[in-house]
Amino acid sequence: MKVICVIPARYGSKRFPGKPLASETGQPLLQHVYEAAARARKVDAVIVATDDARIRAAVEAFGGRVVMTRSDHPCGTSRVAEAAGALPEAEIVINLQGDEPELDASLLDRLVEAMEADPSIEAATVAGPLAPEEAEDPNSVKVAMAAGGDALYFSRAPIPWARDGEASRRAPMLKHFGIYAYRAAALRQYAAMPPTPLEMTEKLEQLRWLEHGRRMRVLLTDQRPAGIDTPASYAAFVARRKAARPER
Repeated sequence: MKVICVIPARYGSKRFPGKPLASETGQPLLQHVYEAAARARKVDAVIVATDDARIRAAVEAFGGRVVMTRSDHPCGTSRVAEAAGALPEAEIVINLQGDEPELDASLLDRLVEAMEADPSIEAATVAGPLAPEEAEDPNSVKVAMAAGGDALYFSRAPIPWARDGEASRRAPMLKHFGIYAYRAAALRQYAAMPPTPLEMTEKLEQLRWLEHGRRMRVLLTDQRPAGIDTPASYAAFVARRKAARPER
C-alpha cells in the first residue's frame, strides 16, 4: 500500500504562537517531527501541510516537502485531507501532529501494519500510559476503550472516573497521542462531515469521527512520548535534548 504521512502545521497556536518554528534546539520543532516520521519503514513520503509562508520556507530550508493549503480549515485532519487530495495514489494517510517530536517511528509502522492486516479498520490511533500528574491536565488527552480495541470516547477530563477512589480502579487511564491513520476514502469522508457538538465542546477533532458513528481502533504502547502543548512543555523538551547531547 502507498502510505503518506502528512504533518499539519499552522503558525497561530493560541497556547504557543509560532510553535512549529521554535528553534532553541538548533532546528525548528517541526523538523524534529518530520525527521522522526521519515524514519518509519512503512511510510513512503512525508509532507508538511500549511497555509503559512514562514513555515513553508522553514520546511524547504531543511529539505522537506511541503504543500500549501487553505487557511480556513477547522482542524488539522481537514488540512491533512486537502493535502492528501493532491496525492490520489495514497491508500493510507497518517496524520502526525506537528508537536510530537519524540514519537517513535515504530508507532507509525504499527498503525500501517494493523490496517494492512485488518481491512475493516478505517481509522486508527495510539495510546499509552498516563502519568499520575497528567490526570487533571487538560492538555493530556485521555481515551476510554471498548473490549474490542476501539475508542469509546476521548476527553481532556480524567476518564474513566474511579467513583470509589483509585483503589477501586479496574480500567487504567490512557493517554492519547497525536497520531492517526486513515484509509484515504475514510479521510475524505471525515473532511466532508460537519463539526459535531462533542468535538466543539472538548476541542478534540477525533470526536467528530466517533459522533458520526464510526469506529477508531486504538493501538496500545508502553512508550510515553511527550507532546509539546505550551512554552513550558517545549522548554522541558529542549532540556531533555540538551541532556541527551551535552555541549562539548
